[in-house]
Amino acid sequence: MLKIGDYVTRKKYGNDILFKIDKIENNTIYLKGVDVRLYADSEKEDLILSSISKKKENFETIRQLNIKDFFYIPGTILHLDSDQEYIDKCNEYYKSQKIKAYSYKFAEKDFKNNVNNLLKKHNPNILVITGHDAYYKKRKNNENYKNSKYFIETVKEARKIKNENELLIVAGACQSDFISLIKSGATYASSPSHVNIHALDPAIIASGLALTDKNEQINLEEIINKTKYKSDGIGGIKSRGMMVTAYPRKE
Repeated sequence: MLKIGDYVTRKKYGNDILFKIDKIENNTIYLKGVDVRLYADSEKEDLILSSISKKKENFETIRQLNIKDFFYIPGTILHLDSDQEYIDKCNEYYKSQKIKAYSYKFAEKDFKNNVNNLLKKHNPNILVITGHDAYYKKRKNNENYKNSKYFIETVKEARKIKNENELLIVAGACQSDFISLIKSGATYASSPSHVNIHALDPAIIASGLALTDKNEQINLEEIINKTKYKSDGIGGIKSRGMMVTAYPRKE
């Protein structure tokens, strides 16, 4: 008997994505991707109980720094997300990279009304705006995207406070409107090929920006290739990093 919290895969899709059961209503089971920012629903008959469950992540260091001679002040991150489990996962990642991050949970529609107060409060160098989204090939409720408009509105609102040199913005979720997000002022956005993205992909990009010196040009291809789905999942524009590098190092 399947229950809320069980880990499952879908036979119809070749058991390609690991989900956790989020809600059960009659014969419909609502699912949330464990690693992929995806909501889905399924009939009980299509699900297989998985022996794989949530495991402790082993994070790779995104960038090696010369701590013998120099000391560093990485950029600071403000992260807005609609899902607490993904926030927790991203916070683990930021901690592993030794980056200061302030994280808040809101529904996507509420990002816009909260972003400017939080920008003023924390004065970050990098803003992450993510959560859940979807692309509708056949328009749904007169929209092509589930939540992209909320990400776009939030980017525009943030740009009223800080320009492109003061704040780097990583915006979007699974299948988001990449072109419109970039046009609205995002530095990096998902999803050029309307694919799903990994829960950590926005955090990986943000961390790369935080750990690149302010005088150094970001290597677009290199940083995007560190994400799960690479340029299919995330794209961006040229910018410099947000880290301060100082010499000499004093303990």
